[in-house]
Order: sequence, then C-alpha cells, then structure tokens
Amino acid sequence: MTPAIPQTKEEIYPWVVNILHEMFELDRTKITLQANLYTDLDIDSIDAVDLAVKFKELTGKRLQPEVFKSVRTVQDVVAALGGLLEK
Repeated sequence: MTPAIPQTKEEIYPWVVNILHEMFELDRTKITLQANLYTDLDIDSIDAVDLAVKFKELTGKRLQPEVFKSVRTVQDVVAALGGLLEK
C-alpha cells in the first residue's frame, strides 16, 4: 500500500523507495539516493514513463518533461518531487 503523499522533503525519499519497490519489485536496500534508475535499478524508459504517471496519479501534479528527462538517480527523483510539492 502506497503511503500518504509526503508533506516534507524528508518524507519524499522513503515514499519514493516504497513506490519503486511496489512497482518494480526492487530490493529496498538497493534503492539508495545515489542509485541510478537505469544502470543500478534496471528501470527502462517505459518504466520511467510509468513512474511519472504514477507520481501524477498520487500527487495530482505532473513533472515537467524537461525535469523528467534530467532525472537519472533516486536523488534526482526526490529533488524533482520536492520542487513539485512546493508549488
């Protein structure tokens, strides 16, 4: 079960870990802030789109394409969501 939408930046990382674990059955210990989505976690471009759609469903806000394209690591995802939730 996906936890409630994070309200602070500190809550975003564990929330993202849960989503990645649920969606892609990834080992939670491999989902570090430095983990590269593509090379370390084996997420492909289709998975990345699914992830962006999931974030939109959960937050009601859409990551801008230029932001989405620049995301490479879990830290990038956390930062992008942090910026999105501040708006």
